Amino acid sequence: MTTAKADLDSDIISLARLALAGRAQDIQMLVQRIARKTRTDKPDLSSSLTALLREAPSKETPLRRMAEVPMPVDSDSRLHLLKIEETIELDYPPVLATEVSAALDQLIAERGRLEALDAAGLDPTRTALFVGPPGVGKTLAARWLAKRLGKPLMILDLAAVMSSYLGRTGANLRQVLDYAKQADCVLLLDELDAIAKRRDDRDEVGELKRLVTVLLQQIDDWPATGLLLAATNHPDLLDPAVWRRFEMKVEFPMPERPAIQELVNGLLRPHDENADHWANVLSIALHGQSFSDIRQSVERARRAAAISGDALETHLQALISPDQLSKSERINLATMLVDGGLSQRSVQKLTGVARDTVRSHSRTEASPRKRKGV
Repeated sequence: MTTAKADLDSDIISLARLALAGRAQDIQMLVQRIARKTRTDKPDLSSSLTALLREAPSKETPLRRMAEVPMPVDSDSRLHLLKIEETIELDYPPVLATEVSAALDQLIAERGRLEALDAAGLDPTRTALFVGPPGVGKTLAARWLAKRLGKPLMILDLAAVMSSYLGRTGANLRQVLDYAKQADCVLLLDELDAIAKRRDDRDEVGELKRLVTVLLQQIDDWPATGLLLAATNHPDLLDPAVWRRFEMKVEFPMPERPAIQELVNGLLRPHDENADHWANVLSIALHGQSFSDIRQSVERARRAAAISGDALETHLQALISPDQLSKSERINLATMLVDGGLSQRSVQKLTGVARDTVRSHSRTEASPRKRKGV
């Protein structure tokens, strides 16, 4: 018996075993492997198997197909371990750095060209790790990906999966990942560093170290039909083996001025005719803050304006903290405010920049236009 035939016989036996056990996701992976192995010697068989894979799963939604599979729950609290977003609604697309946007576009493009990948003997990227400080858009990017791919998003906060009995935490983790493997979904493991800490950390107990091994096994077994994402604010805490397992690493930086300007413009445009002006101003005033903090600040200003009846601009001015800006940034900000219609006296009070300095830099040296509410 040739080696190739022996391998094929072994695959058929494994396929039968998986079918009898009802492990649909693993069956798909094995059929895909058989299709690749037979591409040269049995092209008709390979094409037929590939066609079957393209037809599966059925047209039913992933969660409907899993209606008979119980949702994983914590054995202590009996609370669900997963948050599922089947229909994803976003007010606006996420504002992303160029490198981040390119990485997400690649993930989407790969799943739109599965036949081309298969012809090259490749799978789409199965796993990606999102790294960056809090509030820079990691979770929003996961939602955006799921929406673009037309898949439900399952979110597991790994801090929540930790059981009061550490021995059960591994069981909780296996439950969640086994459940998600059966669904055609995007799974996000939030706060990955909660359980994937370095195994050489002497402060961690043995059970937590064993969780890393469980996680490694689950990542290795993740099917190509799904997409496993993980997010962490502390990449330095991750076990190196976990870091290496992720096929794509995407670093989310703090937003730069153009990104802040785009975000603020999107938040204000439906509500303020001067959105462009304030987006420019706040891109300087709020530089150094995360997307989340900026969004909260702008929405807080809108709430205050709605409650008080004052002009929105009055409350947007309150977001300006010149003490946190350099001298050149304060001058630039003051010039923008004057060119936008504020009086030089008001701008001096807001920014601390002398009127003579503002006058020398402003395009509207004489009789600046006053806007409503100023």
